Amino acid sequence: MEPVNIGICGLGTVGGGTFDVLNRNAKEITRRAGREIRVSHIGSRSPKTDYDLQQVCVLADVFDVATAPEVDIVVELIGGCDVALDLILTAIEQGKHVVTANKALIAEHGNEIFAAAQEKGVMVAFEAAVAGGIPIIKTIREGLTANKIDWLAGIINGTGNFILTEMREKGRPFIDVLAEAQELGYAEADPTFDVEGIDAAHKLTILASIAFGIPLQFEKVYTEGISHISAQDILFAEELGYRIKHLGIAKRVPEGIELRVHPTLVPERLLLANVNGVMNAIMVHGDAVGPTLYYGAGAGGEATASAVVADIVDVVRTLTIDSDDRVPHLAFKSDCLSDVRIMPIESVVTSYYLRMEVLDQPGVMANVARILSELDISIEAIIQKEPQIKGSEVAIILLTRNVEESKMNEAIAEIESLDSTLGDIVKIRAESLIN
Repeated sequence: MEPVNIGICGLGTVGGGTFDVLNRNAKEITRRAGREIRVSHIGSRSPKTDYDLQQVCVLADVFDVATAPEVDIVVELIGGCDVALDLILTAIEQGKHVVTANKALIAEHGNEIFAAAQEKGVMVAFEAAVAGGIPIIKTIREGLTANKIDWLAGIINGTGNFILTEMREKGRPFIDVLAEAQELGYAEADPTFDVEGIDAAHKLTILASIAFGIPLQFEKVYTEGISHISAQDILFAEELGYRIKHLGIAKRVPEGIELRVHPTLVPERLLLANVNGVMNAIMVHGDAVGPTLYYGAGAGGEATASAVVADIVDVVRTLTIDSDDRVPHLAFKSDCLSDVRIMPIESVVTSYYLRMEVLDQPGVMANVARILSELDISIEAIIQKEPQIKGSEVAIILLTRNVEESKMNEAIAEIESLDSTLGDIVKIRAESLIN
């Protein structure tokens, strides 16, 4: 049987890792795939000299890889959306299968890409787009296919998790840890995608689509970052028995689907609360299997390459299968995707951590309790710190029971309008993640 020829576009960290893994484990991969998989073409403007490329056709223009007649599978690892989208659509038009690690591209343009792929009868595989080396897409799409997925919640950005871990373990301020993350290469010079939750929102969009059988809808994900989280919030959360994690949460509720990325108080007894550093972890709750947890490296050259190569092997295994019999891109047949409503954040029901700075004077707590009571918001726990100077300001920390976000926002606005309240109230959502 003829070898399957691979064209890798982009020879950066992940592209290089993919080339290394395919060559280093060539015999084992051939045994698993049933056919030899060979890197025949590489598209790179400046290929690294430390790779043995003597048997490879190296092209400066990635589109020449996509149109090369010898290439069976195009592996897109250049990143970004503009050129990558054109590259993938060109490869599909040429009748080639595609493997990509590009979460932004799939989240924002996946519906268009999959429609084109279906028309041409080719596959687009994207396991490496979410959580690096953790095979979470295959798990939800195939391993949990018997289940109705109730919810999933994950630490799906290692940079944010590293920052929150350092803040908790060493009491350091956000800005200092962010600078260290940039020095270590965990965060980009412009860290917006990581710390403001955009990267996680891309990944959540993909996971939710596969879990619930809905079209990709990145624009409807509520996104909130971690730049406003302080070291004292992390300490107060621990006093209440919680850890603060930056989570992507997708949940099926009677009214529709919740899609949200935000800092979240998680009970410290849960395994998810104890995932530290740059590691990723995703909890998935199915109606038959219950809660399951998937943990591992969410980034890195060879960790991500592991998922890329797994996708390549999957594509090779199904080359002779009729396109209608393959596992659908988004787990459900395209004509079976649901138009279920994506819920606005104001309709979310959860519990809340509130931190407020108030004047140290009689009646303040009574006024806060009255406002909450009038809106039928119950208090689960209270921490009130002694003022450093009698009569100055004091911190009050509340943990509420479940309440709709619109009501919580109304209560916060009323409390902030009190003469005794100083500045804005810090609000962080809390999730039990137990049912």
